[in-house]
Amino acid sequence: MSRDATTAISASEAKSLFAGLASASAVVLAVSGGPDSTALMVLAARWRKALKKGPALVAVTVDHGLRTESKREARDVARLAKQLGLPHRTLRWIGAKPKSGLPQAARNARYRLLAAAALKAGASHILTAHTRDDQAETVLMRMTRGSGLSGLAAMQRVAALPGDAAEALFLVRPLLEVPKMRLIATLKAAAIGFADDPTNRDAAFTRPRLRGLMPRLAEEGLDAARLTLLARRLRRADAAIEAAVDVVWHGLAGDRRGPTLVFDAADLARIPGEIRLRLIGRAIDAVGTEGPVELGKLEALVEALGVGVGAGVRWRRSLAGALVTVHRDKVSVETAPARRVGHGSARRNALTKGGPKRASTAKSR
Repeated sequence: MSRDATTAISASEAKSLFAGLASASAVVLAVSGGPDSTALMVLAARWRKALKKGPALVAVTVDHGLRTESKREARDVARLAKQLGLPHRTLRWIGAKPKSGLPQAARNARYRLLAAAALKAGASHILTAHTRDDQAETVLMRMTRGSGLSGLAAMQRVAALPGDAAEALFLVRPLLEVPKMRLIATLKAAAIGFADDPTNRDAAFTRPRLRGLMPRLAEEGLDAARLTLLARRLRRADAAIEAAVDVVWHGLAGDRRGPTLVFDAADLARIPGEIRLRLIGRAIDAVGTEGPVELGKLEALVEALGVGVGAGVRWRRSLAGALVTVHRDKVSVETAPARRVGHGSARRNALTKGGPKRASTAKSR
């Protein structure tokens, strides 16, 4: 391992990590008490202290109530935050916990509580301590699920906070290019302790199992740095394809008949397959009523659509609350009829100028 991967993060590096946040009014730091988030809080506090004027920092710990040690860990975070001169809040996930899908449910609860804390603090940004190691594991997880290009691009440094109630909030991952070992080295240099969550090694969950494979993969050259580089390059390619889809959308989605999008079948057949896939995905996202569609289902529909267009016959199929029809030389996408009383009654009107952006239909899966 190179020396750079095990050295503490300097003040000048911290300044670069938090660049762009100095003008924010307030920033929430998500701090669980583990090494990554503890280092995030320490580095952010040092950065803010060096500024004459900058955002108010608020440390927030979400106690999921899944381990007996979590209350003590939250108290330890509160104690360290006080030493650093930061206000701290502990928020608890109240209610029944699901027997399956626990990691995702906990993640959703965490972001929901962080969003509430940010809104209360008047913060526009929430900082999490995702590292280069986390990014590499995310790429591997999405590979195992057969993700498309957008999914393999993995996490972004700055993104909209997940959740319907957090439209005005941004999620920032300032440590996304930083190896975990450097964060641990930073804490050791400052003689600051941190919590050890055993669930991070629990083989019952996918991420810890993949984490256990990383040393073997690194021996073959597929280390965290390489996987993170792959994600960065795929994100660049994904952005280029999205820009192309924007251009095609403006050219082909101009024929609107009320809430229905109508495309020329011959024009659709001429554009590259990936752009056609995303274009139909955007259209379904614009008028559908059942939320995001799985990439595999969208691919199957677009493939069948191509067969229908080539055969020149009337063709119809519904997906995610949208109805796609081929008739003569046109392909129309409209809201599907309600399957039962009360179902599908709400229609999302995303037919704004330029079309819906980065429809989630096949992009992050």
